[in-house]
Amino acid sequence: MAYTLGIDIGTYETKGVLVDETGTVHGQAARGHQMLVPRPGWAEHRPEEDWWGDFAHVSQTLVKDSGIDPADIKAVACSAIGPCMLPVDATGTPLMNGVLYGVDGRAEAEVNELTDRIGEDTIIARCGNALTSQSVGPKILWLKQHRPEIYAETAHILTSTSFLVQRLTGEVVIDHYTAANFSPLYDVTTQSWTDDLADDILPLTKLPRLLWSNEIAGHITPAAAAETGLAAGTPVTAGTIDAAAEALSVGVDHPGDMMMMYGSTIFIILRTQTRAADPRIWYAPWLFEGEHASMAGLATSGTLTHWFRDQVARDLDVAEAFPILAEEAAGSPPGANGLLMLPYFSGERTPIHDINAKGAVFGLNLTHTRGDIYRALIEGIAHGTRHVTDTFAELGQSPTRLLAVGGGTKNALWLQATSDITGIDQIVCKKTVGASYGDAFLAALAVGVVERNDIANWNPAQHTVPASPRAEYDTAHTLFRRLYEQTKDIAQELG
Repeated sequence: MAYTLGIDIGTYETKGVLVDETGTVHGQAARGHQMLVPRPGWAEHRPEEDWWGDFAHVSQTLVKDSGIDPADIKAVACSAIGPCMLPVDATGTPLMNGVLYGVDGRAEAEVNELTDRIGEDTIIARCGNALTSQSVGPKILWLKQHRPEIYAETAHILTSTSFLVQRLTGEVVIDHYTAANFSPLYDVTTQSWTDDLADDILPLTKLPRLLWSNEIAGHITPAAAAETGLAAGTPVTAGTIDAAAEALSVGVDHPGDMMMMYGSTIFIILRTQTRAADPRIWYAPWLFEGEHASMAGLATSGTLTHWFRDQVARDLDVAEAFPILAEEAAGSPPGANGLLMLPYFSGERTPIHDINAKGAVFGLNLTHTRGDIYRALIEGIAHGTRHVTDTFAELGQSPTRLLAVGGGTKNALWLQATSDITGIDQIVCKKTVGASYGDAFLAALAVGVVERNDIANWNPAQHTVPASPRAEYDTAHTLFRRLYEQTKDIAQELG
């Protein structure tokens, strides 16, 4: 039997899975970590402890607990939160904490500077995406302007997955899907690095070598084998961002397939026939050469439910809090007794791209309960999600099939509210392991153990959450959109 290993580094937890060639899971392991917020609008991870330390721990645990001979593990693939920005020196040693994806908005000034200088239309035409807090290029420019001593020592700029692959193999690589987030340094028309648009951000020699996600980046070194319990010489793929691996895990493989990932954030990937260019959404080449995808993401989703539990439900035991809160929210009617919540607790990504957007609960009176507020929170995330799906519809990119995945799929209230508010049925697959399962499939694909269509057998559909559209939700969505528009100037002044 041939086995493959997949490990994913999430915002708050690392998960790994050991899978055989039929998709049967032979081991799972996890390890938690924290997202650091050193100041408002910033978000970081410690690369040694949270990325490589977690990977090594989870890998060792899987090999030890499964009893599987490491020599029988035919390939390894990893994914991680992204796109991140990590400067490393010539030895591959991190020079600072990893700067996280769009939830980190420290480079707002650099986003504006580059957009003004290059022009948004040019950036979208060449890079496929407007510059936002999700873009890595402005964060590299921030590094140059605000941490010149670190910039001067930088040999390479890595992202989270690149860092793991470099530790495993010694190779400095990045997959095209991730690289497309390095705007304005990646040209989607040629699928290569470019300094045509801004030659003062970083020498291109300091960017990783480009690969497709199903290509082998290198092989596990003896040093990495000693730390991970894996066999030296085991092939390692280029890997990708966690959301793409999660999409693969539930069978997003054909144009019209959409994944909705319920995690720390809501992240959406839609496989498309051709490249879409619109500043409200993101574009990237898909994991495989010649294919396309459009993406969108909220800034806070699962993170917001954790905030609510920790700040508003301190009387509840942590292990029991979410089921109790869901029960309380279920006692509140659709519309949460007239409450609206803007879920912009870390600004917002798509489709408004407003780092200064603020969270808000509107409509409170003395009759409202904690259950009403928690329901309004869930519905606020769902309204933010509808704003995205409505944007896709305006671009002629409505999904033909929507597959839901992630830890939030265990929250029936959240799933149903999302179906009802967006008006889209959601399919939940049998396995909700997530990105690490997609990594294991990608590893198997890279070494020829499986074919692409085998994912339907690995992870078949289990049930559907049908949409039951409600007039009150349509009204609430209109008010939700108006509430943001009528308060964004105040949010901007609050800073």
